[in-house]
Amino acid sequence: MSLALSAAMRDALETWLSHERALKSASAHTIAAYGRDVTGWLAFLAHHHGESLGPARIGRLGITDMRAWMAHERGRGVAPRSLARALSAVKTFTRWLAEREGFDPTAILSTRSPKFTAKLPRPLSAEAAQEMLSTVEMQSEEPWIAARDTAVVTLLYGCGLRISEALSLTGADLPLGEVLRITGKGDKERIVPVLPVARRAVAEYARLCPHDLSPSAPLFRGKRGGALNPRLIAKVTETARMQLGLPSSVTPHAMRHSFATHLLNAGGDLRAIQELLGHASLSTTQAYTAVDTARLMQVYEAAHPRAKGD
Repeated sequence: MSLALSAAMRDALETWLSHERALKSASAHTIAAYGRDVTGWLAFLAHHHGESLGPARIGRLGITDMRAWMAHERGRGVAPRSLARALSAVKTFTRWLAEREGFDPTAILSTRSPKFTAKLPRPLSAEAAQEMLSTVEMQSEEPWIAARDTAVVTLLYGCGLRISEALSLTGADLPLGEVLRITGKGDKERIVPVLPVARRAVAEYARLCPHDLSPSAPLFRGKRGGALNPRLIAKVTETARMQLGLPSSVTPHAMRHSFATHLLNAGGDLRAIQELLGHASLSTTQAYTAVDTARLMQVYEAAHPRAKGD
């Protein structure tokens, strides 16, 4: 697809991606997705118009061009959610390019995003979460692997870690203290309390692990000693949830959902939970936590001045 881009457009795209990487601390995964989405859009436009488009030509695009691109994407099976993400990247790039080149980006920025139904996360009940931990422990006949899987899933549920964050721990983190310093998305650091049950689970794994857990090496290892593949945790979680008769929505990430929801149900502050999860936006945390209406009204009545008659 990059062959459809002019040299000036390739330079502009690379400069914008570097800008997003440096100034907005976007993750490598996000930068790669941005690059694919915008390159795909530019490639379509080149084919649509029969020529490579330079930066200045983008300013002459109209709403019909955008509609043609979106129709093309839907026609090749791109889901509304994925198309909305691509459109967001296109708009961000165009806004930046317009400021640099001095054109009016209104036609592109006014393009409406496709409608889609957001899939809210499905946390487990507190009882199901405990059953998952116990069942995960029984999936391997090798004690150290059983302890490893239990330790990882306990970190997801007990500390609200992402699977990538749990697997990024190294031998230098041993023994786990009362808090962990986690580097999450966008290289943002946060401090996460570590429950005694999580410290015990990791300590038991470290005691049984047959591999040398040196400070510079990954803490969680595969059977042959390499870094643990996250797919193995997904597989053991899938097996455990099938044994318990739980729905397919029960994934490693669902344990993180459950951590957040159970904290909020127990009276936790939403902003404090936002910090623990490492969310940049409070709205993300709100979508993350499944709380019934009665609980939300309790929080409202306890916190809102008007509700208390002030």
